[in-house]
Amino acid sequence: MPTVPPTNAEPLRADSARVRARMLRAARERLAAGDLELPMNAIAKAAGVGVGTVYRHFPSRQALLEALAAERFALLVDVAERAAVGPDVAAELARLLRAALEHQRADPALAAVLAEPDAARPETRELGEALTAAVERLLERARATGVIRPEITAGNLQALFCGLQHTVRVGGGTGTDRYIDILLRGLRA
Repeated sequence: MPTVPPTNAEPLRADSARVRARMLRAARERLAAGDLELPMNAIAKAAGVGVGTVYRHFPSRQALLEALAAERFALLVDVAERAAVGPDVAAELARLLRAALEHQRADPALAAVLAEPDAARPETRELGEALTAAVERLLERARATGVIRPEITAGNLQALFCGLQHTVRVGGGTGTDRYIDILLRGLRA
């Protein structure tokens, strides 16, 4: 998976971009092994850099998680934006829930970032705002057509994204369609 450089900063020098990519690769390997703690010392050692270098690029564990999740988060925002204008509101809502679940299951960093109420990086705040806006547009259409109850908000749905992922993960990855169906029935007007 390609890395997504910071968008609010000057482009990285080639050597700095290579070091950043090594750190992100080391962090992804730890995530793939089930380590969500991402100790900065271990990331530095695996990337062959000093821990100060890791902290210069990623001032906190949350900033590192957000950098890891940026690409997948952007893909989820794209799905939400397409769902917001899709022809069949109910089908688009179900598609968005499935996509949110799939993206979180494929990327534990995204699941952790979506579960966190505050963002460490401006880029993540922008993605969060774009996701909320797209989800709200979809929900406005869904409320207007009677697909969902009027009190359901984008914040509610985003919290349900996280809860759905946790439920499926705890259940061993089975029952995805069943859980999505239960959730959709609970949202109905």
